[in-house]
Amino acid sequence: MSAITLKPRMSEKTYAQSANGVYVFEVDKSVNKHEIADAVEKVYGVSVVDVRTVIAKGKVKRIYRNRRFTTGKRNDIKKAYVTLKAGDQIPIFAAVEEAEAQEEKVVAKQEKKAKKEAKKEKKEK
Repeated sequence: MSAITLKPRMSEKTYAQSANGVYVFEVDKSVNKHEIADAVEKVYGVSVVDVRTVIAKGKVKRIYRNRRFTTGKRNDIKKAYVTLKAGDQIPIFAAVEEAEAQEEKVVAKQEKKAKKEAKKEKKEK
């Protein structure tokens, strides 16, 4: 078995699914579900319950090159939906959650400062 590359899919839909314990990865088209499950277990140290796969067909695109339009096709990709055992997590979206928490702190600080200034202006009147 060769090394399998697991590229996490970062989107709003996959972020929402991760709350339910389902993580989405882009994998090579030649690997099967058993190999995907083994790779996820080894890399992230979690226990996999289910693996579902889908091959998304690449879109046909038209580009302008050399004073004319040419058509091309994007590559097909295979997505693996990996369901983990209850209680297991993969910290794929940890950076996103940290950024949201930090943003909430900044907003709370600004609101507190605005209230303080409003109170100060009210005292002066």
